[in-house]
Amino acid sequence: MTLRLPELPFDLEPFGPEGKWTYEDGVLTGRAGGRQDRFVPPGGDSLEPAGDAPRLLGTAPAGDFQLLARVKVGFAGAYDAGVLYLHVGEHDWAKLCLELSPAVPTICTVVTRGVSDDVNSFTVDGDTFWLRLTRNGGAFAFHASPDGVTWTFVRVFALGDPAGTASASVGFLVQAPVGDGCEASFDEIAFRSQGVADLRDGS
Repeated sequence: MTLRLPELPFDLEPFGPEGKWTYEDGVLTGRAGGRQDRFVPPGGDSLEPAGDAPRLLGTAPAGDFQLLARVKVGFAGAYDAGVLYLHVGEHDWAKLCLELSPAVPTICTVVTRGVSDDVNSFTVDGDTFWLRLTRNGGAFAFHASPDGVTWTFVRVFALGDPAGTASASVGFLVQAPVGDGCEASFDEIAFRSQGVADLRDGS
């Protein structure tokens, strides 16, 4: 199933378990089944994810870009999350999450280079927040915002080709690592063919 959103300049394809993805009136909705997550434990002996979660991804155009969306998560179990997802290689991918971690909504990130790290950045009020993924040259950046206007810097990192020339797949993921399932919706989706001039000034 290929999904084309008018806000994005590329098609989206599903990966992983069935996500029951729908798009209607500007709202993209997906659902993870119980105990579905994408994470490679850093203390393990395998580079394969411990599980998988529904993803909807497309190949971003070359050059700098921003992908942003407002995410709303139907929190039911610990670590349920709606996610902006970045994939640059089989063992190189990253997540920017609005996650129940474990009982409070939190902006969390995971960057996987063979194995995954896991960082909680700050807690938020409610089940809805804005997320933004940016490519600036050879680096990627994550930001989050309560209103889509003023952005809090979360992290900047390199992933995959250090020259920044490798293709990147970007899109959406829903996870429910320990619970029975989770639904998340994404609206106010936008794609901008430019980076962010200053990652730390709130713009």
